[in-house]
Amino acid sequence: MTGRRNKNNHWLSTVAIVVSTVVFVVPFAFIALTAVKDQSQAAELDFSWPRNFQFVENLVAVVEARDYMLIIAFINSTVLTVCSVALMVLLSAMIAYVLARRRSRWNGLVNFLVLSGLIIPPAVVPTIWVLQGLGLFRTMPGLILVEVAFGMSFSIMLFRAFVSTVPRELDEAATLDGAGPVRLFFRVILPLLRPVAITVVVVQSVTVFNDFTNPLYFLPGDDNATVQLTLYNFQSQLGTRYNLLFTNILLITIPPLLMFLFFNRRIVAGMTAGAIKG
Repeated sequence: MTGRRNKNNHWLSTVAIVVSTVVFVVPFAFIALTAVKDQSQAAELDFSWPRNFQFVENLVAVVEARDYMLIIAFINSTVLTVCSVALMVLLSAMIAYVLARRRSRWNGLVNFLVLSGLIIPPAVVPTIWVLQGLGLFRTMPGLILVEVAFGMSFSIMLFRAFVSTVPRELDEAATLDGAGPVRLFFRVILPLLRPVAITVVVVQSVTVFNDFTNPLYFLPGDDNATVQLTLYNFQSQLGTRYNLLFTNILLITIPPLLMFLFFNRRIVAGMTAGAIKG
């Protein structure tokens, strides 16, 4: 019986590896191969070996396109990602701590709003109207607030699940030692949230860095372009330069891919930490 179960597990693992290879590796290989082709062969959009390797030429053309817009876009995306994720982690951790520790008649409403943020899609036009009223439309601070608002529901749920596993005796001991609410959170609770904080940082960094729609709607303009919007650089009414387009895709895919691969185990550990301790 055990031998049959091990055999079934072996076959399931093999199938999972094959499916993962087809879903993830094959598209990435297609992008990489197209990125090193010349313009005429890349236009064929077939899975073939390049006749002429032109990766260096394509790379230089992509970087120099439209007055080095890709470099500006990387700077904008980095600022957007760092600021958004930092605010997201801090605010989500504080809200999750209050929800887990303090029971009141408002908890049900707050929980409903958190779940609504995961279920209800964001409304573009009302958000633009609010940003215009605040004078934040087409500004980086406005887009940062949008990213924080759209990503907080998921982050709050992760933090809350972990905070519920932290013993309340720690709060009581810190209070007896004279710690106020702010000192209690930042000195005692926040350091304990490091596993789930790393998970939130990695997941939300990849999400914000790869975001296409929010910068397109709320931060229009060439000077404000993020890395995903640079894909428009090589599309026109006369045609698309697929070799440069896929080179650009390759460049903007590598940073989040490396982050995800490097922190893969930490992501899984943070996602399951609350369940294991509970």
